[in-house]
Amino acid sequence: MTQKAKAGTQSVWAGEKDYLVHGATQVPVVLSVAYGYDDMDEWYDVAIGKKKGHIYGRNTNPTVQAFEDKVKILEGAEAATSFSTGMAAISNTLSTFLVPGDRIVSIKDTYGGTNKIFTEFLPRQQIEVVLCETGNHEQIEEEVGKGCSILYLETPTNPTVKITDIERMAKAGREAGALVVVDNTFGTPINQNPLALGADLVIHSATKFLGGHADALGGVVCGSAELVEKIYHFREINGATMDPMAAYLMLRGMKTLKLRVRQQSENALALARFLETQELVEGVYYPGLETHPNHDIAKKQMRGFGGMLSFAVKGGVETVRDLLPKLQYANRAANLGAVETTVGPARTTSHVECTPEERAAMGIPEGLIRISCGIEDIEDIIADFEQAFQHVESGLKV
Repeated sequence: MTQKAKAGTQSVWAGEKDYLVHGATQVPVVLSVAYGYDDMDEWYDVAIGKKKGHIYGRNTNPTVQAFEDKVKILEGAEAATSFSTGMAAISNTLSTFLVPGDRIVSIKDTYGGTNKIFTEFLPRQQIEVVLCETGNHEQIEEEVGKGCSILYLETPTNPTVKITDIERMAKAGREAGALVVVDNTFGTPINQNPLALGADLVIHSATKFLGGHADALGGVVCGSAELVEKIYHFREINGATMDPMAAYLMLRGMKTLKLRVRQQSENALALARFLETQELVEGVYYPGLETHPNHDIAKKQMRGFGGMLSFAVKGGVETVRDLLPKLQYANRAANLGAVETTVGPARTTSHVECTPEERAAMGIPEGLIRISCGIEDIEDIIADFEQAFQHVESGLKV
């Protein structure tokens, strides 16, 4: 696949040709655990990586490699390796490069599972973790300048969709000799390419927008061949391998990635503008809004603002309890990136692992509702939210 092809074309075609067999136009699901060889020398050459091929499913698989190749091309990377989940991708990457005594700098607003790694697990390993105010670039630069092994960013963040200047932070990381890692799950390779902005590694929870249909778990890391090989080695030994059927579902889902993300981004902006007009809404968080504090940065580094937004309601949890069950065209579930609109408060989705006090420290109010916009007709989604708000408001007047 030529690198000159645009993202929509790459989403359909990239990474698949080498894996097609018997004239098939779709990559097959290879479920074999082991791969046999009659020639002992060839078997050995494949085993030590001297020759291309497969030995055992925990290490590599043809269907999984096709998925990795597609993401690699979309992100403009030299290599990619996949995982059983997005959190496996994050934890394996950090474990590959961090040792006791190291220092990592990140932001306060990362996904709840990631935040737990920073606040609970890494400190147990005698790794110093510094969490800076998200969006305070001067503070991040200052802490990175003191020295660190990894600068870890998530932008846009989950669930408050805050934005960090990747290019600026990558420069600071390089000057300090740090590895710059960016979680691009919300951005997607359609809207943002962190490697092109100076990052060393880019991570996706493939479960979300890449797969797009809420029916397969997976994660992936992209970057230079040298770095990815180290992560792959850690993963092949520790065993967080992507399932071949999940890889197939990811490949199928990614064929419509550009179409889905484009529609989701358009829907999110329209819904954000509608939410700004509602009396029950205290604040709307979406980088596509001119009122977003980092709108200019998002506009500079993103080609679209994505399908994720959040808003805070007056009355907190009680309003959330009344409002969400009245929505007809939204799944109330702990997922995002799917073709269906999905809603939920941070206390049961992104940061369910955290206490109310921990969420408050991260600037996440209990009345915050995260929305993953689907591909529905936006007029229906807005009308659905409108009737839900009317129900809550009428109850308040009684």
